[in-house]
Amino acid sequence: MSSVRDVVADIEGMLADLQAESDDLDAVLGTATADVLATATPAEGWSVGDTIGHLWFFDREGRRALQQPDDFLAGLDELAADVAGYLERHIAEIRSLGESLLPAWREERRLIIEALREIDPAVKVPWYGPPMSPMSFGTARLMETWAHGQDIVDALGATREPTDRLRHIAHLGTRTRGFSYAVKGLEMPDVPVFVALTSPSGEEWTWGEPSATDRVAGDALDFCLVVTQRRVADEVPLTVEGDAAREWMSIAQAFAGGPTTTDESRRGL
Repeated sequence: MSSVRDVVADIEGMLADLQAESDDLDAVLGTATADVLATATPAEGWSVGDTIGHLWFFDREGRRALQQPDDFLAGLDELAADVAGYLERHIAEIRSLGESLLPAWREERRLIIEALREIDPAVKVPWYGPPMSPMSFGTARLMETWAHGQDIVDALGATREPTDRLRHIAHLGTRTRGFSYAVKGLEMPDVPVFVALTSPSGEEWTWGEPSATDRVAGDALDFCLVVTQRRVADEVPLTVEGDAAREWMSIAQAFAGGPTTTDESRRGL
């Protein structure tokens, strides 16, 4: 059983990785001129600036969920009543930031990391999907930063070296197998899947029972690209064995929100 000290140490490590992931994305952006921010990404209808704005907006909403959970839950009722209007206001607010977008994102990221550091690690944080522990919540923000960062990397033709921070995303990817089915109204097969991935540093990461006949194996980067829907599963060199494993990879969704599958327009990236 983990002690409070162990939990706090785990959270501090995750927060350090969240900051490092943000710093890496900041380095990709550089000075980010207006032309850079206007560049279209592989996410249809989204520019680089929209993508950073999305991260800013949900860091702010995340901080509200951490610090004012009742207020956040009231906002969910507003969202449910008018999804289209909520999304329009979301985009309009982002685009109104103009030249203050990047400073606003950097400051909001600093503030949400502070909020995660200060919150009781035992509480459940409300969100757009199931409530989460602060550890899982921070991991989800890291995943979002990395995944949307991939859209920016692809848009700008930049390079980004993979790091062992991918373990957070891979772990989230394995834990959300059930969610990937539930959010789509599907029943998950009662079949275990063993996952064995090679980390950027060469370490092997595994999840599940090695005796399982359904398996996913390969590079951690490829797995993370699939579960965040940044690459089409049949275009990455993962070894996927068994019907249950193949079905999971075809619908994997590591992020909260409505049901989605990987956009076919991402083929060839």
